[in-house]
Amino acid sequence: MREIHVDTIKTKIAELCIDATHKLPEDVRVGLRLAETTEKGPLAKKILADLIENFDIAERQMVPLCQDTGTTVVFVELGQEVHIVGGSLEAAIHEGVGRGYTEGFLRASIVAHPFSTRQNTKNNTPAIIHYEIVSGNALHLKVLPKGAGCENMSRFANFLPRTGKDAIIDFVLRTVEESGGNPCPPLVIGVGIGGTAEYAMTMAKKAVARGVGTHDSDPEVAALEDEMRTKVNALGVGPQAVGGINTALTVNIITHPTHIASLPVGVNIQCHSARLKEVTL
Repeated sequence: MREIHVDTIKTKIAELCIDATHKLPEDVRVGLRLAETTEKGPLAKKILADLIENFDIAERQMVPLCQDTGTTVVFVELGQEVHIVGGSLEAAIHEGVGRGYTEGFLRASIVAHPFSTRQNTKNNTPAIIHYEIVSGNALHLKVLPKGAGCENMSRFANFLPRTGKDAIIDFVLRTVEESGGNPCPPLVIGVGIGGTAEYAMTMAKKAVARGVGTHDSDPEVAALEDEMRTKVNALGVGPQAVGGINTALTVNIITHPTHIASLPVGVNIQCHSARLKEVTL
């Protein structure tokens, strides 16, 4: 049994929050640069160039990539041979987020009593935490700051099984088209297919965090990812919805077996500032 102290977790979470909001992952940088080289419309091409300049400035001057530093979503893969000592794992994550957002001078965007007083919690806590117990003696932490503009465009639907693949594609296309410029395209689109209602949405969020330029290991799912991306880009929404051929940098799909009477589908949209940092302890 390997022991990890909560103080280590607090420090690492704080560091990840600061790094994620200032430094765009390399896969997203590559995706944006590729989009800029392939874009045909002059205005869309100029916008992509501006986005690329923005992520260079953000890292060089250590200023946030976006003023909306997001809801802090944390994915935890906890090895079953790990023993957390010194306190609560969950409390440590929340404290690390609070430390990162206050010490990093990041905007606090989380409000309590969401349907009434909406009082700001002052340090962007509590985080949204997804746990997964895995084999081994490591703790993997992944921090994904999720802005409201894109998160507000996320959607769920439960189809009859006989509607099949076409209904899923149409649902994704309708979601993207109706979202317009609200989620700040070009987008990273996560799709969860199967499971139950809440699990489909969780898979969609996890799919967003899989990265640009990746494919599912199942050839059938990978083919659907390519088909969806092609059709999304054919919508002509384009960067910041000014028109163009780069509406999505990627469409990532995660599937799970489901009930014989169900076909749940979740769509989670991430903006071009697809912020993500991770560490293994």
